[in-house]
Amino acid sequence: MSQSQLRGVEAVRGRDDEQRSVTDEDEIGSVLEALEDADCRTILAGTSDAALSVTEITERFGIAKSTAYRKVEDLADNGLLEKRVRLDSAGHHVSTYACSVEGVTLSIDDETGVELSVSGAAAGTGEPSAGRLFHSRN
Repeated sequence: MSQSQLRGVEAVRGRDDEQRSVTDEDEIGSVLEALEDADCRTILAGTSDAALSVTEITERFGIAKSTAYRKVEDLADNGLLEKRVRLDSAGHHVSTYACSVEGVTLSIDDETGVELSVSGAAAGTGEPSAGRLFHSRN
């Protein structure tokens, strides 16, 4: 998440079993908008098995490079993609992105309001990673 998105975020568990609570409806909306976008869903699905660079994303999925950069940034800002670094064959550092989402659950009730729970898995490992919990109370 970007620094602006971390405002109003309360960590309720440790790093190994991270849960976050967000009270801002705009932040919940931002995650849902990213998940609604077809290109974003394509990127998430395509990076679920292996981390890919933006160039690899554009080549594999036919997404324009400027669009891919914008979508990757949006997904990373919302905690849905994890940025990694790898070395290419020439020894240069290349930014790659791996899906950090395993499942999303949206719940609504009178007591807690709107609750968006995002569970994660380390890309390609099948092992759970830190989950995030987003709340909105009206």
